[in-house]
Amino acid sequence: MDENIIPLLQLCIVGIVVIMFALIAFYIYLMKPKNKKPVVQNETIIEDEDKEKKKTEQNYGKFTSNLTRESIFDFMEFEEIVDNMIVRKNGTQYVMVLQCNGVNYDLMSEQEKISVEEGFVQFLNTLRFPIQLYIQSRTLNLRDIIEEYKGRVDNLTIEIDRLDAKIAQAKAQGNRALREKLEFEKKRKINILEYGISITDYVEKLSSNKNVLQQRTYVVVSYYSAEIGGGLDRFSKEEIYNMCFSELYTRCQNIASALATSQITSSILDSEELAELLYIAYNRDEAELLQLSKALDSQYDALYSTGKDVLKKKQEKLDKEISLAAIDMATDSILKADKRRQIEELDLQINKEERIKQKANELLDSYKDQLDSRVFKYAKEEVENSGKEKEEQKIATKERPRLKEGQKSPQTTTVVRKKVVKKRKLEN
Repeated sequence: MDENIIPLLQLCIVGIVVIMFALIAFYIYLMKPKNKKPVVQNETIIEDEDKEKKKTEQNYGKFTSNLTRESIFDFMEFEEIVDNMIVRKNGTQYVMVLQCNGVNYDLMSEQEKISVEEGFVQFLNTLRFPIQLYIQSRTLNLRDIIEEYKGRVDNLTIEIDRLDAKIAQAKAQGNRALREKLEFEKKRKINILEYGISITDYVEKLSSNKNVLQQRTYVVVSYYSAEIGGGLDRFSKEEIYNMCFSELYTRCQNIASALATSQITSSILDSEELAELLYIAYNRDEAELLQLSKALDSQYDALYSTGKDVLKKKQEKLDKEISLAAIDMATDSILKADKRRQIEELDLQINKEERIKQKANELLDSYKDQLDSRVFKYAKEEVENSGKEKEEQKIATKERPRLKEGQKSPQTTTVVRKKVVKKRKLEN
């Protein structure tokens, strides 16, 4: 019996070995990579899937369908901005926004900090309606400040040009005191002008730095037309609008007064400021490149834009030329008038001397009978020669050399000597 079992065991072992080799071969077959080409239909499906994927990646974040006015309004979630309010939900919700200017809490004393905290607690206790706090960070916009600085610089340039004209006029008149005063004023204006130009350049460089951010805090106040109560059917659309506006304005004023106790000043945003707030909120990147104020100045919101009329440009150029020519003419007329005044004053002086001679001759003629004939004759000659003597004295004064302090002229010394000799003769 043992001899029959041994061959049976041998067959079993051989069978197990064969099965093991078969399993190993099947495993190798499964793990071997397939080099067969896919079916054409499968290739087409894979290519279509790749194209669709690329198309989806290219259109990510973009509108693929036609944009309509209604779709844009649905996306923006408000209908219009009117009278410093944002109208939402088909005119059932109205929103006003307060811009708050913060205080530097860290630099305050302990007593001031306590006062601010108490004021803020009082503000929270006075609230009887819901509000929202919104903080928006935007790049610092110094456009208005730069324009203001440039306007001031231009005004200073015009003032300096006017001072130059006045200085030229003072030089022509020979008014030294006025000329020095005007030159000092001109120097002061030039210093201010140079400082203004440097400030403008600095602010322009500062505005070009996109990393300078400004954080603004807003209080958003909402009012629903359903809060009016009593049914809206008995009111017209205009009456509902007016009541919502009045209620919102009253709420904003109450909030502003309550915030003032915490030393926080606030103001209601107008329609243009509300548009800028929403524009920056919806266009984070584009708001830095294209500012809303520039878009409004360029009239992008208008149906059409026009330049200045050619005739108006010519008229402005002609007015400028006329103003410059008028300044030159006024300066020349002042100089000529001053010369005429000097001539008239000289004529008056000459006429004055002639009248004096005439009056003196009339007096001598009235006393002719009472005077000796020779005295009368000599008096007449003296009157005629008086004008000539004055002219000779003026000429001698101009031609006389200047003497040092304490030095006497030769003529004065000769006269003194003659007087001394005459006195001695009289004494002897």
